[in-house]
Amino acid sequence: MSINTLKTAALLGFLTAILLIGGQAIAGRQGLYMALAITAIMNFVSYFFSEKIALMSYSAQPVTETQNAEAYRRVAPMVGDLCQRMGLPMPKLWLIPDDSPNAFATGRNPSHASLAFTAGLLRLMADNELQGVVAHELGHVLHRDILISSVAAMVAGTITFLARMAFWFGGSRDDEDRGSPVAAIAMMILAPIAAMLIQMAISRSREFDADAASAKYVGSPYPLIGGLQKLESWSKQIPMDASPSTAHMFIIKPFSGQSVMRLFSTHPSTEERIARLQAAR
Repeated sequence: MSINTLKTAALLGFLTAILLIGGQAIAGRQGLYMALAITAIMNFVSYFFSEKIALMSYSAQPVTETQNAEAYRRVAPMVGDLCQRMGLPMPKLWLIPDDSPNAFATGRNPSHASLAFTAGLLRLMADNELQGVVAHELGHVLHRDILISSVAAMVAGTITFLARMAFWFGGSRDDEDRGSPVAAIAMMILAPIAAMLIQMAISRSREFDADAASAKYVGSPYPLIGGLQKLESWSKQIPMDASPSTAHMFIIKPFSGQSVMRLFSTHPSTEERIARLQAAR
């Protein structure tokens, strides 16, 4: 069993614990039973459908020989060549109709993987830079990061949503079974922080590993370095309307935080990533 499989199991276990504790805090025994039902559904959905949910949330369109054919002709040979070098099956390709340049990989394993990229990425990147970005995302597939990344998006979104719902369901009508309003407020405040910490712990180290994979299989770190430099500059000029629960999936954070929010950043700084790539060349 791989380390990322264990991490995924631990993540789903953490989601279960948060929901059960939060459900009882918000609505007593009734909330606990409701949380049990929710966790059973969410664990199933997280494993089998988190990929589709992530793609649907960005209106991703299939990239095939007949659909988005121009993007297919440019990207498919590049992806196929890199997959052959990495010993991976060909992932499904998707186009996100957004001008902000970015990309992510998702799916539950290499045989059920998807690679999504924005229209802005295709317009901005030279072929060698695009190859570096694609190799980075396939590095996530190779390292089996994609399941835990997809599940993390579901976990973070679920925790944050239920924490907000705590204000509406602060206790049951049965005095004997009533949840604590103080606990409900604490849940609302602390749960989103817990969700961000989950994402931070998952994403930071895996970005360095995927960067290293890109340099290894492309044969040079410089295509990815050039791609990261463009992404850093243009993603700020053309912001992307991305959900905080899925921001960790992208190659570069699609929106910028300030001050204390940087403590919860799901990505290392682009400067640090480039420095590591240059040092390892």
